[in-house]
Amino acid sequence: MTLSTIAAGSASVPVSKLGQNAALAKEVQARLAALGCLDPPADGQFGSASKLTLARYAKLRGFAFKEHLTPQIAKGLLTDKADVILPLRLGNDFASRMVRYMQAQPKPFFVARLPGFLNIVYVEGADKSGRHNADTFNVFNDRRTVFHFDKTGKPVMDLNVLCTTEPGKFFTDTPINPDGAARIAFGQYKSWTIGLHHPEAQPPRRHKALVQSAKVHIFRDKNKDGIRPGDKEFIVGSGAGINQHSGHNQSPSNIGRLSAGCLVGQNDDEHKKFMKLLEGDPRFMANHGYKFMTTVIAGDDLDRKVP
Repeated sequence: MTLSTIAAGSASVPVSKLGQNAALAKEVQARLAALGCLDPPADGQFGSASKLTLARYAKLRGFAFKEHLTPQIAKGLLTDKADVILPLRLGNDFASRMVRYMQAQPKPFFVARLPGFLNIVYVEGADKSGRHNADTFNVFNDRRTVFHFDKTGKPVMDLNVLCTTEPGKFFTDTPINPDGAARIAFGQYKSWTIGLHHPEAQPPRRHKALVQSAKVHIFRDKNKDGIRPGDKEFIVGSGAGINQHSGHNQSPSNIGRLSAGCLVGQNDDEHKKFMKLLEGDPRFMANHGYKFMTTVIAGDDLDRKVP
């Protein structure tokens, strides 16, 4: 059974049954992703977040849903275009520029278009306005941003705070791994769930964070020069602990021991706001095991490609 056969027929498929047909579930998920509704990749499991997204799509299009994939919904998934059903109103603001940059990649990064669904983007070496800076080593000089689209398709910035996407001098000089300190590769990863950073420790070291739960690409700074070029790239799983955590108000001018390769928000109150935002994302509310997608881009490349 495919979307085409459902669209051409008169029978509906209960959403509760989609997970029993991995090929059909993947097809539905892939079409929802192409429309900017469901973050890829399609896994064929069709869990709570997928069900929520299909329901939101049906409501957006005015289709009767009632927990069934109907011929009308199937036809819509096959024929709709993202720019038609969820057009974006982009300007020259920071969030809009990030969206333009993400869409302009050779393989475009996913952008969650459904109103209220959050996008997490880190911009390395950028100021609050989204313009690149000197990206000085061992300094908090990157941006952690969260934005969503309103009902008109305009991006709304929910968070834009100081952070680091790079390890500091301490762990660069004395790395945990003999191959060198980890530095995340620019790209997009669906690799984090809400959990505890340093669960074995006492608060405040143990605190709520986005915990790495799937693979990401990193570079290891074996030559300890504080930059990626010339470093070897690795793919690492959750054991690498590339988390998104708090910097506990560490001095902005010295990362110290606060990052061995994680994505670290400098201010603790801002980190708590970050976590509260994510806990309010409809996809997390539907499934507390939801994997959040995060994009990491270079500030100088953003300026160069989206002036």
